[in-house]
Amino acid sequence: MSTLFDQAKTTAAQDRPELRELLAEIVGSGFTGITVRIHDERGEWTGSAGVAELGGTAEPPIDGHVRIGSNTKTFTAALVLQLVAEGRIGLDTPAARHLPELGLDERVTVRMLLQHSSGVFNFTGEVSGDGTLEPGTPMPYGPGGPEWAEDRFRTHRPEELVRLALAKPARFEPGTGWSYSNTNYVLARLLIEAVTGHSFAEELRRRILGPLGLSGTLVPDASPEIPEPHAHAYYRAGDTTIDITRQNPSWISTGGDMISTTRDLHTFISALNSGKLLPPELLAEMRTPRPTGIPEMGYGLGVFVQETDGGTVITHNGAMAGFAALMYSTPDGGTTLTAALTCVDDAVLSVAAAFQDAQRKLVDAVFCGKLGE
Repeated sequence: MSTLFDQAKTTAAQDRPELRELLAEIVGSGFTGITVRIHDERGEWTGSAGVAELGGTAEPPIDGHVRIGSNTKTFTAALVLQLVAEGRIGLDTPAARHLPELGLDERVTVRMLLQHSSGVFNFTGEVSGDGTLEPGTPMPYGPGGPEWAEDRFRTHRPEELVRLALAKPARFEPGTGWSYSNTNYVLARLLIEAVTGHSFAEELRRRILGPLGLSGTLVPDASPEIPEPHAHAYYRAGDTTIDITRQNPSWISTGGDMISTTRDLHTFISALNSGKLLPPELLAEMRTPRPTGIPEMGYGLGVFVQETDGGTVITHNGAMAGFAALMYSTPDGGTTLTAALTCVDDAVLSVAAAFQDAQRKLVDAVFCGKLGE
């Protein structure tokens, strides 16, 4: 039950017109809608801008569901690390020991999967040094995007995605580089299932979603449905714009298939960073960054560690064919920023620059005290 003090903090936090102006600016840069949730020393603030559906006037629902894309990786890493804490998985144990049927390089460890240092080919495609694309499974981006849109209800099994990736040459020798690969996290899913004997969704509900009360978060597997309420996502193929809110997310699997809300993402990232999910030594491992080549951004185990003018933030974000989600937290879990965005997507990622700019402006506003710069 909230106290009068809590209610006063929430009321004060609501009076932030500069943030509402920022959301309107972000929508104007190319998004159909955005919802933001902030927890800081002023309390909780929520706001939305844009529309929930093209042709409509209603704003995106504050507590709406969103496909969270690669934020799925942070949930997955936390689950693997819980198994490490129980002694059921070793961080520096070869992953092939638990998944012998896949033919994975014996030098690839569990840590390398979680940290993207395995060198394993990304099943959604890789860009080579000369800029050419080595294609993978059909996905919304790249030359096959329009075909994906037409065939977006097809089911892909995790093992199928992994075998496609392992049939390609590795990017580098295990442990000698860093390259973001969705394959690493589908392997992490299969690892969880092999060790526990249960589905990834079952283990996630039992270990994280249930204990934290994350009632708006789910693993859809191959279901195209997304619970109400939600904003709509779109895809442009040629001169045609189609509603892709309903899509079979198995094309990305645990690389980014989960659904959540900004409220649940706040609860999760705050609980994770305040030490409610992992013992201190494993939380420290999770947040120890490896260089990525991205300025001021390292990668730990399922999280980015970003250095800002306001200090360190622990983060992940994700884009999922017309949907996107942001998740940021201070290392103590005390200040968080979570957001859900929708857009008209396309094969050439036309909204990518606007997405990066939106992230920067929101982080500057919430963690660095900057607005309008």
